[in-house]
Amino acid sequence: MDKFQTTSEITGERIKQYLAQGKRFDGRKLDELRKIEIEVGVSKKAEGSCRVRIGKTEVIVGIKMGIGTPYADSPNKGNLMTTAELTPLSSPRFEPGPPRFEAIELSRVIDRGIRESKVIDFEKLCIKEGEKVWTIFIDIYSINNDGNLMDAAGIGAIIALKNARFPKYDEKNEQIVFGELTDKKLPLSDNIPIAITAHKIGDNIIIDPTQEEEDLSEARVTIGFSDGIISSIQKGNSAPLSFEEMEKILEIVKKSWKNIFKKIEKFLE
Repeated sequence: MDKFQTTSEITGERIKQYLAQGKRFDGRKLDELRKIEIEVGVSKKAEGSCRVRIGKTEVIVGIKMGIGTPYADSPNKGNLMTTAELTPLSSPRFEPGPPRFEAIELSRVIDRGIRESKVIDFEKLCIKEGEKVWTIFIDIYSINNDGNLMDAAGIGAIIALKNARFPKYDEKNEQIVFGELTDKKLPLSDNIPIAITAHKIGDNIIIDPTQEEEDLSEARVTIGFSDGIISSIQKGNSAPLSFEEMEKILEIVKKSWKNIFKKIEKFLE
């Protein structure tokens, strides 16, 4: 991504100076998120879908259901597959072609946060033990990137899951009737994991960075968090984090989860 780097050294130094004073270019506090906008049911072809905007960053997440074979070590459980496509229309930094590291990492982090939170009851996705189970596909698409795609994708994934419905299943012919949805929703718990990412820039910890701020990030930690429960942690970038910095990150994540949950709660009912 270096050849697409747009944040100049001068801008970077100004950002660091602002952060040292507890300020940001857009007037936010270091632990403050941008405006979050949610829209559900944006795809007529998906079993569930959601558009999320955080500031100027925008993603669409779709849920598709399929029939598959269970894994050998979990014959009575359904499957989950998460993919991410960072589209060129969302940023000149993204190119067409096979998934790059950033897309692979994003999908794996979101997948892990959902899977390890146990929000999905995979046993209830079993159709015939050892032979046939439901597979949930989570597809993430970037529409515009102005930083913090990770958290936007995480919010979109959990809301899309909550609003998804099973497609009609023809038991006689053992096939899905695509285009026909039932009233049955996915077997989800009330344990709502939200991906929240904190970034270290100099001696400061911030959340929800713009692209310019994200370019300066020395260390990044994404935590799958749900009302006091940590389901996953993923560190990115090369700089180390001290014990004190991790404590600060955890405090910020706890506070942010409450703020985010209040904003998206009505879409999770």
